[in-house]
Amino acid sequence: MTKTTMPTASKTEDIKKDLHRVALAATSSHHLMSEVAKLLHERMLKYNWVGFYMLEQAPPAGQPPVLLLGPFQGAMTPHTRIPLNQGICGAAASTGKTVVVDDVSKDSRYLACSVETKSEIVVPVFVRGKVVGELDIDSHFPSAFTAADRELVEYCASLVGKHLETSRS
Repeated sequence: MTKTTMPTASKTEDIKKDLHRVALAATSSHHLMSEVAKLLHERMLKYNWVGFYMLEQAPPAGQPPVLLLGPFQGAMTPHTRIPLNQGICGAAASTGKTVVVDDVSKDSRYLACSVETKSEIVVPVFVRGKVVGELDIDSHFPSAFTAADRELVEYCASLVGKHLETSRS
């Protein structure tokens, strides 16, 4: 397996085929998220931290839901619980829109995890039209995420959302 800096059309298609196979073989949504994080982290050079955050299902009475750290690949993060009104992750979950930050040092929403992180992409995961979590990727490179990266990461989030949807039916 070789890592690539920027996904080419054929590289993206190869990764999508592998992701599709992983999704078909997944024994649970947690297993699928673990495998997606592992595959992206191993195959994409600029994807230095890849992980899922899932919306807390039953927050304590009177408390707003938070994002809970799920399966990930990369260095441990101090951010295992993220309120929806904090960080780039909170922004993506709150708005239901993909957030791409080319330079985290210039975005006041960024919750510092690593001094090496230069850029980030966060893609919401949907089940039946509602945000249930997100796929978060950090890079040690500025402006690491191209339109092709965005499309690939959105595809991954969609796969996980579809798996969650069928497992919650």
